[in-house]
Amino acid sequence: MSSNSSVTHVCVSSVSVAQRAPLHLMPCEIEHNGPAQVSQYFTATMKECKYEKTVSFRGRGLKGQELSCPEGYTGLVLKETNKSGSDQEDRTVQVSSVFDKLTYWNLETPPNSDDSVVKAMDWPKLAEAIHGPVED
Repeated sequence: MSSNSSVTHVCVSSVSVAQRAPLHLMPCEIEHNGPAQVSQYFTATMKECKYEKTVSFRGRGLKGQELSCPEGYTGLVLKETNKSGSDQEDRTVQVSSVFDKLTYWNLETPPNSDDSVVKAMDWPKLAEAIHGPVED
């Protein structure tokens, strides 16, 4: 019996050589793949009263919050090394950088507990509680 789904292979050895890099999750699509001089063009300022970051990006106000990866987890930025020609072919990716925190940005409103990215950081604790042993 054959399967019509593709498989993604992660080059595990690339984790040990990957560098830590600051990560920004933006509320837009930027049509660029590769290195960028983010610190030169994108500098956040911290508001003293609310512990939120604010920036202007291409004339639009963004509000951000620094989120940490759940305890015991490390974030991976993956880069495809073997691009497949179709959905049916296997893919190979390697780790280009790792992170333990990221800055999550929203357009004009600060991130809050209802945002999917903020909720995702709580998922490992919730999954552990749901799937853990039940005590009397």
